[in-house]
Amino acid sequence: MTPPSFGRAGSADLPLHGGFVPKWLAERMARLGGVMTQAIIHHYGRDEFLRRLSHPFWFQSFGAVMGMDWHSSGITTSVIGALKRGLAPLKDELGLHVCGGRGSHSRSTPAELITLGERKGLDGAGLARTSRLVAKVDSAAVQDGFQLYIHGFIVTDDGKWCVVQQGMNADARQARRYHWLSEGIRDFVDQPHQAIEGRAGADILNLTDARAAVSRARQLELLTSEGPDRIVAEIALIDKHGAQQPTLPHLMLPDHHDVHAGDVVLRRLHANLAAAAEQGPKDFADLLLVPGVGPRTVRALSLVTEVLHGAPCRFSDPARFSLAHGGKDGHPYPVPVKIMDETIRVLKTAVRKAKLGREEVLAALKRLDDQARALEAHASGPSFEAFIATERAQSHLYGGRTVTGWAAPPLARSA
Repeated sequence: MTPPSFGRAGSADLPLHGGFVPKWLAERMARLGGVMTQAIIHHYGRDEFLRRLSHPFWFQSFGAVMGMDWHSSGITTSVIGALKRGLAPLKDELGLHVCGGRGSHSRSTPAELITLGERKGLDGAGLARTSRLVAKVDSAAVQDGFQLYIHGFIVTDDGKWCVVQQGMNADARQARRYHWLSEGIRDFVDQPHQAIEGRAGADILNLTDARAAVSRARQLELLTSEGPDRIVAEIALIDKHGAQQPTLPHLMLPDHHDVHAGDVVLRRLHANLAAAAEQGPKDFADLLLVPGVGPRTVRALSLVTEVLHGAPCRFSDPARFSLAHGGKDGHPYPVPVKIMDETIRVLKTAVRKAKLGREEVLAALKRLDDQARALEAHASGPSFEAFIATERAQSHLYGGRTVTGWAAPPLARSA
């Protein structure tokens, strides 16, 4: 999933949501995020994991498969937090460190990086400067109406890094997430972005655009030699003629909270379902030696393994990955706690055996993803609405849970 060699690797617009992540889900997100990270690094290496974090579509799918609200701004906070907790015991083994977070945690990022540098022999002061500079670029050099409140800095033992940070526009009830990658970065203030993305509306001031090089130079000249009167005249000239930003591709998720059929590429969902059915739960239980793995867990694993192995083009519909483990607010359906626990258990078994040189379990999961892609051209299945209705009706059997409580059987809900 290698993006072009730029510093800023993309961004995403998300509805701004309040609420909280309950402890029962936060703990599972940390475990699932940690073991998925281990599997990705085992297969593809640390650099590839950083590339994936810097891909806004993949990042959103990663959060959705972990039971977070598939489209909300909360995915950013919860994924960074889950990785920080889930990878903390493994940071020296993996050579991967998650710093920063939300609010006060974001402001402590430079201090964390300096401490990390002292411990690992890295240029901690340089990393701290990078952290501050990346935040300044997305809050001052690019002025788009969003104030930063989340800053996550993920760095490896060899000094490569990824930044995921997020701003909010309280008036518009929108959040905007920015992704940066150290790979190939040339200049923080001259064309560092792959994309500047946002909904049409207010004007955006982007002083990092290559076409703004003259403007940056003139600003310095004006400040040092020509005084405030000339600055006022230049601003009036800009207001008269205006400025245009190029239209660039972006991830922009809708305001509706429930998952609609149009949010999911149905042929991909049918391929996931068909692959799980054709592999068969008995085959997986025998192969993985994990008791209790049933058809529903295999379906979840089909989506999880796509997050582990899928190509960038397969993450254009992040909502589909919420069909693995639901969402904490009940959309598309309550989190099936029993299934999520089985998924974590299967992945832990696979990673543990792979560390001992036994690749057959991880290879079996990879085959599940391969099969889904092979079936995509001709797989068929239930309508999206029928699929969701079945999942909701069976939610209580899988330990369905939301922030408000446990899912009840259909008769109890209608009584």
